[in-house]
Amino acid sequence: MIELNADIGEGCDDASLMPYLARASIACGGHIGDTTSMTAALRLAAEHGVAAGAHPSFPDRSQFGRRALAASGDEIAAWVTQQTEALAEQAVRLGLRLAHVKPHGALYNVAARDTGVARAIARAVAAVDPALALVGLAGSQLIVAGQAAGLAVLNEAFADRRYQTSGRLVSRETPGALIVEPLAAAEQAHMLAQGRPVATLNGAAVRIRADTICLHSDTPNALNIARAVHAALNHG
Repeated sequence: MIELNADIGEGCDDASLMPYLARASIACGGHIGDTTSMTAALRLAAEHGVAAGAHPSFPDRSQFGRRALAASGDEIAAWVTQQTEALAEQAVRLGLRLAHVKPHGALYNVAARDTGVARAIARAVAAVDPALALVGLAGSQLIVAGQAAGLAVLNEAFADRRYQTSGRLVSRETPGALIVEPLAAAEQAHMLAQGRPVATLNGAAVRIRADTICLHSDTPNALNIARAVHAALNHG
């Protein structure tokens, strides 16, 4: 059975989502998050047996990490390192260990297409802990860079986002980019889990490799989406 993951520690109702998740990526200070929120998210993950990982981003709280910042590879590596280590430090205090790293927002999307950014992230993750898995957009440059750095990688697909024919995500600013109807999200997740093509925003079809399927805690109707997707993956 394919796993379901979500991004947490972003001010949403994480506790309600946890029973449906196998993996959670925790905001660690770049776009949102502090010691208190990181500790709370780690405890929730541990309580529900959910693998916890870091969710680093461009350091841009005003835009919630959804704006790309001009930066060198060394700067990006430093940001990823700092944020991942901040969460890892809290995990150690709780007797836990991080399982993965997944970039957030604009950093995730830039790393999907920019080889230099992807390599900087992979290099940082491998230096922090080579046992960490790297989660990235399925088939993207981040997956390639992670493999080259000797990391385990997870090709990520999305239950609550529409795709372009290229396999990239439709921008959040585009009408129809978010899937907010639970049954529609469940259907897309089921198709992804079966390795079958999913409909793009313009009605074409695209096949996306999925090792892990994500839903967003800030998507409208997130809890009902989680329930429907979980049911589809477990009983579909």
